[in-house]
Amino acid sequence: MSAARLELRGIAKAFGDLQVLGELSIAVGKGEFVSILGPSGSGKSTIFKLLTGALLPDAGAMLFDGAPLQPDHRPFAFMPQRDALMDWRRIIDNTTLGLEVQGIGRMAARRRVAPLFAEFGLAGFEQHYPAQLSGGMRQRAALLRTVVQDKDMLLLDEPFGALDALTRADMQRWLETMWSRHGWTSLLVTHDVREAVLLSDRIYVLSARPGRIIAEVAVPLSRPRRTGAAVAAIEAGILDLLLSTPTQRT
Repeated sequence: MSAARLELRGIAKAFGDLQVLGELSIAVGKGEFVSILGPSGSGKSTIFKLLTGALLPDAGAMLFDGAPLQPDHRPFAFMPQRDALMDWRRIIDNTTLGLEVQGIGRMAARRRVAPLFAEFGLAGFEQHYPAQLSGGMRQRAALLRTVVQDKDMLLLDEPFGALDALTRADMQRWLETMWSRHGWTSLLVTHDVREAVLLSDRIYVLSARPGRIIAEVAVPLSRPRRTGAAVAAIEAGILDLLLSTPTQRT
């Protein structure tokens, strides 16, 4: 791993008597694609809420480039589980939304976004509304809205979880291609073992509640990746870890 851009050290978070995260530590290097993988209820989305400032940790430290994360400056572009496109805005105006929130005027934001439509497979759809796009195209528009903000790091919260299996596989291949081309520093949370193996340089495996790191798995496979014996072997090892870890139910 290259020098860490993001470090979480001993993070704990509880909601009343419910301990969601317990002494969790991870690191993401510059240009790495890292995944956090775990079952439902293991605290994956809570980690992103902590990073984006929606929640505060009860204990531990969150560092970016060696300095504590500041409440008024979060160097992340966040892509949620759902595309969150606004039905009443055309695609060009959906993709500029993050820039407009930063105070960039609409026309200036459009000039920044417009050259990227072809690269994201959206050329010719600038004036369409979200309802006129397929699920995969909506997710491409959502990712374009995310990366055009030019933040230091991408946070991807199960971005393909709502898609059908075939579209999801296509989007995973597309994201791998885009990541390889641009070298984005990326952190993905997912419960999909194969998705994590196909996309990641490293995978942190979370236990069920309270979420703790039970393994860090390197994925030393060349890109582009396709399903096969090597992917299946890593996938099987991770599944064994998850299935052999006791589950705490509430």
